[in-house]
Amino acid sequence: MSDEHLLENLRILLIEDEVVIAMTAEDMLEEMGCHVAAQASSFNDAMAQAIAGDFDLALLDINLNGTMSLPIAHKLRETGKPFVFTTGYGNVGIEDEFSDVTVVTKPYTIRSLSSAIKAAASGVERR
Repeated sequence: MSDEHLLENLRILLIEDEVVIAMTAEDMLEEMGCHVAAQASSFNDAMAQAIAGDFDLALLDINLNGTMSLPIAHKLRETGKPFVFTTGYGNVGIEDEFSDVTVVTKPYTIRSLSSAIKAAASGVERR
């Protein structure tokens, strides 16, 4: 699949606790040709969505209302779902186990988000 079509119809699980950032991310994702398959703003909802697995790739906020989302990252990795960390805090709190996961710092741009998703999605098999 060519790089220009890599994001087309990619189903994204958007995990973000800040409403304005989630809305902005959704707009960016749609502009890139992605589809927001599901959203979650709390740890429990995000974990449930990660387990349900009806998406191709997740954007995972590292800190959800003061709760670290690393258990969700572990679940995503366990189920083979690629993901990108998003954060306003740099690489703070990311375990060495996830050093290979792309981190996009907030506020992110469509270019940085697109680049990160392309890197994570390069091995995604579509339905």
